[in-house]
Amino acid sequence: SPVTSSVMTTMAAFLPLMLLPGILGDFMFVIPFVVTMALAVSLLEAYWILPVHVSMVNLNLHKPSRSQQLRIRFTHWIRVKYSQLLIKVLRRPFISLTVVIVMVAVAVGAFAGGLVRIQFFAFDPTRLFYVNVEMPPGTPLEQTLRQVEVIEEKVRRHLQPGEARGISSTAGQMFTEMGPYFGDHYGQLAVSLNPQKVDMRSIEQTVEDMRDDILSTVGPKNTYFFVVQAGPPKGKPISIKVRGDDFEEIESAVSALKDILRSMAGVTDITDDSSAGKLELKMRFNTEAMRVAGLNPTDIARTIRLMFDGEVVSSMQHEGQKLEVRVRAVGENLQNIDSVLDQVITLPGGGQIALGQLVLVDTALGKDNIRHYNFRRAITLEADLDKEIIDTATANEQILQQWDTVRLNYPRINLDFSGELDDIQESLDAMLVLALFGIGLIYLILGTQFKSYWQPFMILITVPLAFTGVTLGLVVSRNPFSLFTMYGVVALIGIVVNSAIVMIHAANGRLDQGMSVLHATVYAARRRVVPIIITSLTTVAGLFSLAIGLGGKSLLWGPVASAIVWGLAFSTVLTLFVIPLLYRFFMGRSKRLKFEYPS
Repeated sequence: SPVTSSVMTTMAAFLPLMLLPGILGDFMFVIPFVVTMALAVSLLEAYWILPVHVSMVNLNLHKPSRSQQLRIRFTHWIRVKYSQLLIKVLRRPFISLTVVIVMVAVAVGAFAGGLVRIQFFAFDPTRLFYVNVEMPPGTPLEQTLRQVEVIEEKVRRHLQPGEARGISSTAGQMFTEMGPYFGDHYGQLAVSLNPQKVDMRSIEQTVEDMRDDILSTVGPKNTYFFVVQAGPPKGKPISIKVRGDDFEEIESAVSALKDILRSMAGVTDITDDSSAGKLELKMRFNTEAMRVAGLNPTDIARTIRLMFDGEVVSSMQHEGQKLEVRVRAVGENLQNIDSVLDQVITLPGGGQIALGQLVLVDTALGKDNIRHYNFRRAITLEADLDKEIIDTATANEQILQQWDTVRLNYPRINLDFSGELDDIQESLDAMLVLALFGIGLIYLILGTQFKSYWQPFMILITVPLAFTGVTLGLVVSRNPFSLFTMYGVVALIGIVVNSAIVMIHAANGRLDQGMSVLHATVYAARRRVVPIIITSLTTVAGLFSLAIGLGGKSLLWGPVASAIVWGLAFSTVLTLFVIPLLYRFFMGRSKRLKFEYPS
């Protein structure tokens, strides 16, 4: 029956969403599961409970009430007007199909032309942000804390009354999306804002209003904002792993990439995970001095190792554990660099020479950490984006284009783009599989129901028609095209086909009774227009308040409801004209017309 087909196709669209709960967490599994179970139970309601309710009402159709008479006249008027418009469309099939194709092309052009704002991971803000402060290496903990408190005073001046929930200054640690950092020269200011009301600024606007003043603070080596986002953990919009073998070349390439990022509009809070460590002593062998003294470089290296790390000379077992016996020089004689260089080395002839005469000495800042990615040294460069100015895909594409102009200066450097761009690609691949799987299930159900290979294709034509409505809704409502919008589109696939199902089912019944294709098309469309409008309106009405943000806008669920509302409303109108047009065109050549009356 058409009821079973409609419910089953809707369930088939929601079923793939339950197969990948790990994309956005378990809550994205619960919602499709609940909807699928509710639709399954609705079959019980439609076949057994609803008939009982109708029989208990005791309707007297021979004496309709006043409201019933008004309803009959109104629905009759709808059928008449719709039939008149449908006949005009059927008389001009090529013009009508051209108009529909142009509308779909305009929807595709809206995406290509940037009329639809793309913000793939759009989540409701958590109203929490950090100001991360990195002082020069060697800065005392007390001085770092004083610098963070200076920034705290500036932040408080930019906050409006009643806007802040709490502010906390910390020195000695700094938490970021790339990982925690510990050290006396790290500091962090945590700012929690109260829930946003109508007259309050968004967290993005709050940060932008204070950004220039905070970043102009004298003293810190680096200061940047970190706005905490809701949803599952994800990378920054721009996350580039700069891979190489020589740190100087890697750092030079990172500096060039930072210049590229600073020249791009909408790029903010540029950071990397390379941080300077403590001062270190570098000693290189003076081979000429060693040759004159008659010393072996291996022996000198062993002497230096004994001074600092020691050397394992034996091992022993204790309570089942292997313990190493390490020999190390007495540490009291190594108080400073001069005491290290004054250590004497015994010559083969019996004399002595100072270590400082055998090595070339240099002091520099060491590395706080050395990270690797795919077996090569790497520095990760990250940045945020103002999604109102530029989207993630466009920004990364521009970086690649500008990098091509300077990449010859860094022949041994490789770039690996990860972060949100990787998340987007992974989610797109998963969503493509889900959509194809859902469409495949719908096709199998419809093919079994209608015993036809071509009629399911006619029904699935409603999917691009729904996409046209989704695009129009995004342009009008200014909602971003996000991952949640795509979830709404996948769910919409199973909903929009319902109107075409009931219409084609009715037309097939008239064909089997001996009507002509044209007569069956118009008759079925006229008989089903009111049920189609009612079922679409009930769905639209149920999600309308969420779609327009009547109780408060949500970047999480607003796009889902908006995709279903606009897509269903637009596709329903087009389905009422496109499906009859396609049915008349294809079924005129169908073998189904070869109907033999019983003798």
